[in-house]
Amino acid sequence: MYKYDDVDQSLVQERSAQFAGQVIRRLKHQISEEEFKPLRLQNGLYLQRHAYMLRVAIPYGMLSSTQLRTLAKIAKNYDRGYGHFTTRQNIQFNWIDLQEAPLILEELAAVQMHAIQTSGNCIRNITSDPFAGVAADEYVDPRPICELLRQWSTLHPEFAFLPRKFKIAVNGAMEDRTVLLCHDVGIELKQAIDGPLLASIYAGGGMGRTPMLAELIKTDLPWHDLPAYLTALLRVYNLHGRRDNIYKARIKILIKALGVAEFARQVEEEWTHTQLTYAPWSEDDWQRVAQHFTKPPYKHLPKRSFEELALQIDVQERIAFLRWLERNVREHQTPGYSSAILSLKPHGTHAPGDATAEQMSAIANLADRYSFGELRVTHEQNLVLADVETNRLIELWREAKGLGLALSNIGLLTDIIACPGGDFCSLANAKSIPIAKAIQEQFDHLDYLHDIGEISINISGCINSCGHHHVGNIGILGVDKDGEEWFQITLGGARGYEAAIGKVIGRAFLAGEIPDVIDRLITVYIQQRQEGEQFIQAVRRLGLEPFKKAAYAHDEKVGASS
Repeated sequence: MYKYDDVDQSLVQERSAQFAGQVIRRLKHQISEEEFKPLRLQNGLYLQRHAYMLRVAIPYGMLSSTQLRTLAKIAKNYDRGYGHFTTRQNIQFNWIDLQEAPLILEELAAVQMHAIQTSGNCIRNITSDPFAGVAADEYVDPRPICELLRQWSTLHPEFAFLPRKFKIAVNGAMEDRTVLLCHDVGIELKQAIDGPLLASIYAGGGMGRTPMLAELIKTDLPWHDLPAYLTALLRVYNLHGRRDNIYKARIKILIKALGVAEFARQVEEEWTHTQLTYAPWSEDDWQRVAQHFTKPPYKHLPKRSFEELALQIDVQERIAFLRWLERNVREHQTPGYSSAILSLKPHGTHAPGDATAEQMSAIANLADRYSFGELRVTHEQNLVLADVETNRLIELWREAKGLGLALSNIGLLTDIIACPGGDFCSLANAKSIPIAKAIQEQFDHLDYLHDIGEISINISGCINSCGHHHVGNIGILGVDKDGEEWFQITLGGARGYEAAIGKVIGRAFLAGEIPDVIDRLITVYIQQRQEGEQFIQAVRRLGLEPFKKAAYAHDEKVGASS
């Protein structure tokens, strides 16, 4: 993974020291909260419902075991013993004391981490495929491009005060595991054999109160032209983007207003100027960062089938192990290796995506023993050990099971994506965490979950859609009605290159109704599915009406009885 050079290290250390001085001035009331707000947001510090929240960047989702141990230490010493991994491959700490925030930044800087540009109207953390560099379906490893983009965008003076926050995702594989079309800019990389590395640019995606999917505006862009082209794109956005209305300030609104063709034309026109004044990336730039993304010292191992592996354990354990292999293990580029997903979704005390300090320390140990000291964060709020010897999967599974991290529910109904919601966020209308827990408890039966098969549930506590409810096969949105929490259901959302925005099925439900509503929706699917048909495919074939009728069946019964 990427290692800081002297410039990187000096930058984060100087920023940490600068922020320490700003905090002292705030604590001494030498500056007001209004004056302090933009300063703290530039360092990822939010003022939430109960305390400050610090969002720490995990660039393109990659972590070392040393960095994860530092996050565990921060959770233990400065928070309430846990951290929350987000859909954008960051981690958030929800109970931060302001005077301790600079100390946290110091500790982060010591392990090449920071919170710069995790907030504010700037280019946020660059996200990518959690299986980058190891995925069997990969065209090209996107991480060098991600790192070049990180360096290009960090503290970029021209784009420090955009009309609104700006998010970029990069994918280099056949399957989109980045939610590419839901970002302000999505970059799809492809490389023909012995051909140049080219990029397709999608622009105008985003969730929130006006969900939109990004549109293709440029194909076959040479990789070294990315900084000039993206500069042109951002200049057009900076010029025309709304600054008078926060709800209409995202680039998706601008593209809808101008039209895709006109927006693309203006970017092309601006690009003719930026190409003359903006240096393209060179082969030296590529080599400077790509040297950090070389393959680890893999052994020459025979390819092992999962069936062969499962025969090595007792019959009593075999079914559970095979389920874990099916749901939590992915094919690797290198023979004899696999990638394993550790689930952060068991129902219990914490929210989906939460990991305790003890768990983080234990996972760091697993990374050292099984995956060359590295791990990744997924959009779905789980963690990945990317380079596990296939013949050691049994050993890893048993250790992970002992830590409560081996639940074989990846991609299943209880692998819920959820924002922190009203338990923490001052913007939220409703609580997300209790809804997620209630659904997980309702469907706490692995046989049934595996029978239901692939399905995504996304929960957001407000219209800002941090839980990406719009693209869940089943989306749940918290809304406020006269001071009471209600939840709206959408159906038909999807991620990937076939991304779709879900449609609202009708009136909202009270919190206590949601688990039974989900149960009724699943029952319709089970009763009417065709052979091998997934939930989203059944929704597309059947339409919303049978699901809507089932969801509100209780209303009809109540009406008939009264």
